[in-house]
Amino acid sequence: MTEIREYRGHIRNWRQLCGELGVDGSLPREEREPAIIAAAYEKWGKKIADHLYGMFAFCLWDADKHKLFACRDHFGTKPFFYYVTADGRLLCSGSIRTIMAQEGFVKELNEKMLQIYLTLTYVGGEETFFKGVKKLMPGHLLEFSNGKLTVERYWTPTFKADRSKSLEEYADEIHTTLRGIMPEVLEENETAESFLSGGVDSSYVLAMSDVEVTDSCGYDDERFDESPLAKKTADLLGRRNNRCRITPEMYFDIVPYVMENMEQPLADASAIVFAIGCRAAAEHTKICYSGEGSDEFFGGYNMYRNAERYGDNLKNFYVGNTNIMKEEEKQRILKNYDPGVLPINIVKHIYEETEGLDPLTKMSDVDIQIWLEGDIYLNVDKMSTAAGLEIRMPLTDRRIFDIASRLPSEYKISETANKAAFRTAAAKVLPEEIAFRKKLGFIVPIRIWLADERYNADVRAKFAGETAAEFFNVPEIQAIFDDYIGGNSDNWRKIWTIYTFLVWYDIYFKN
Repeated sequence: MTEIREYRGHIRNWRQLCGELGVDGSLPREEREPAIIAAAYEKWGKKIADHLYGMFAFCLWDADKHKLFACRDHFGTKPFFYYVTADGRLLCSGSIRTIMAQEGFVKELNEKMLQIYLTLTYVGGEETFFKGVKKLMPGHLLEFSNGKLTVERYWTPTFKADRSKSLEEYADEIHTTLRGIMPEVLEENETAESFLSGGVDSSYVLAMSDVEVTDSCGYDDERFDESPLAKKTADLLGRRNNRCRITPEMYFDIVPYVMENMEQPLADASAIVFAIGCRAAAEHTKICYSGEGSDEFFGGYNMYRNAERYGDNLKNFYVGNTNIMKEEEKQRILKNYDPGVLPINIVKHIYEETEGLDPLTKMSDVDIQIWLEGDIYLNVDKMSTAAGLEIRMPLTDRRIFDIASRLPSEYKISETANKAAFRTAAAKVLPEEIAFRKKLGFIVPIRIWLADERYNADVRAKFAGETAAEFFNVPEIQAIFDDYIGGNSDNWRKIWTIYTFLVWYDIYFKN
């Protein structure tokens, strides 16, 4: 007897599984997918995830074995946390706040995470800012029986370059695979819209879908505004485009809402924009497509172009997509600095797994295992859920990753383009000017807004407040702020990382 305790996600291959497992495919999705999980567990046990395509995190009670079983999908698109109480009970959920509300939870700050956060700008690795609360990491499962907790890894990203195919053949495989995935992403009785930026990922997803409406965010400052490019793409593909105009007032006002619903601090400036975009989209749709995953799988970030130059030295410094503060600076600004808490320790096992592989593959794997889970997918899940919106990411799929894992690095980063094979695939349905458009990133004018006295009053107040004095040497962080105001605009990331922690801490530990 299997009882589903918690399930969140979207199973893409549900039709096949219903037939294979004898589950009634006519059930509404909210009943059908838990039934699939229960039947799949009864048939395959711990190997259940091998048979599931899509996004998922769940826990169930195995009454026959008197055991709690939990599983998180291969890439960590849905969060899952667990906590063992003083009397030996396991509390677990996709929401930290749900765990906090249960009997036996003791709220304590895990202060060492602040050192990790000041470098990564997100909560990387297994631990969280709440002492004792741990993440079930991507590709992991958990079993709890008779007071004994076992966490086991069921899937590891593996890479083996296959040069028997040409770039064009790989592009064909990417395109054919995505074409097969798209019908699984939406059911016949569902309608969706699609987030659209000026980039190739969201444009390719849109072109491969039949959604009629797209959603974009923009700013009055044309230097940061991608929405005209998005509108141009939508017009070209015959789709309607909604533009959400984001003002600095909107941006700063929503920061506490974001930190509360994120449950842990996140200093990715685009997360605030995404939260606003989710709330705007949720006014007229319940499901939205988004293009996450391809940059990490296929070599999309500009820093990847330096991979060969970094060489074997990567294992000494590359901890992922962001690296905001060095140890000397953290030692200077923090009141309680522990020299044994180093971000590089979080990724050491990844470098061991990728020993002998090329530098680009190593960088990509770090981002796939740490950055995607800790920043991108957490943001997508938490902000969409808070808005009452469901995000589906067609490019985040094991079948897409399988191609990327075989793709030689020269087909990812070429002399002329990042994501060369992926862009070549996208060019089958998009004009080359869109498919091969230079990556802009999800840019935000926060670099400018933070220096504006009309908007930064709360930042100044937080830097001078009690919480800042509890954790930081205030004159040191004030010097970073003053240097920024004085013209060193590169400091904005450091300021934003400190500020978001202070906002989050006051919500969870002062209120």
